[in-house]
Amino acid sequence: MTLFINWTIDSQLIEGWRTPNLYGLLFVSGIVMGYFVIRKMFKAEQVEDKILDSLVTYMVLATIIGARLGHVFFYGPYWDGFVNGEFERGYLSHPGDIIKVWEGGLASHGAAVAILIALFIFSKKVSKMPYIWILDRIAAPIAIAGTFIRLGNLVNHEMVGYETTVPWAFKFQYYFNEATGFYDPTPRHPAQLYEAICYFISFWLLLYLYWKLKKWQQPGFVFGSFLILIFGSRIICEFFKLGQTARDYTLPLNTGQLLSIPLVLVGIYLIYNTTKKKQHVS
Repeated sequence: MTLFINWTIDSQLIEGWRTPNLYGLLFVSGIVMGYFVIRKMFKAEQVEDKILDSLVTYMVLATIIGARLGHVFFYGPYWDGFVNGEFERGYLSHPGDIIKVWEGGLASHGAAVAILIALFIFSKKVSKMPYIWILDRIAAPIAIAGTFIRLGNLVNHEMVGYETTVPWAFKFQYYFNEATGFYDPTPRHPAQLYEAICYFISFWLLLYLYWKLKKWQQPGFVFGSFLILIFGSRIICEFFKLGQTARDYTLPLNTGQLLSIPLVLVGIYLIYNTTKKKQHVS
């Protein structure tokens, strides 16, 4: 007898209403959790509250806008057409669909790029603090926010994994298989949960680096570790996850993995660079 978890959790909170939903609640909860983490860091370093308030505004806007545009350009079809025999509306054919965030479709790589740009502007225009100083301090908050977002994907029955017979396989009752045109409860890897666990572990490791080992004294070390942990985990978890675009089934590595590799390399460079500088100072 094959064991599995019958996943029937529905993101819908109010009968007949698409919003508000459990996905949105988890998304906001992740941002709130991240806020309290960075607030503690700023208080310990006696940073003014107004700077924190501005940072939160920059971060939230960059996350939502960047994640949405990332999905549109990295994963979404540009023009109307058929994918796996199913008709899909293209975002450039229907630009009004781009703002429909409530219909789903957010990409972490897009959020990462937007956050890096927003924080660069923030460091120059608002905080007047070094860019890398800010990056080291937003690493752990982003990791915990990412944990909640992946749990949101879990309750949304999206970003599911490949079919499997492992005892912890999930039967996603509301996963709509576009290839067959039907809801598909076939037991699958809970790839969203794998990522959420990886991000949660990364969160605690980053806090350990920051508070216990005081790696904030080596600018770039914490953020470099964040890039390696988060996007390294993404590369591994993608091996269990169904591709999100047609090209993902024709390439050795899928889109998520290809976008993650450069970020992992940047993380390795940051750690190498800051460690090398410390050795020279010693």
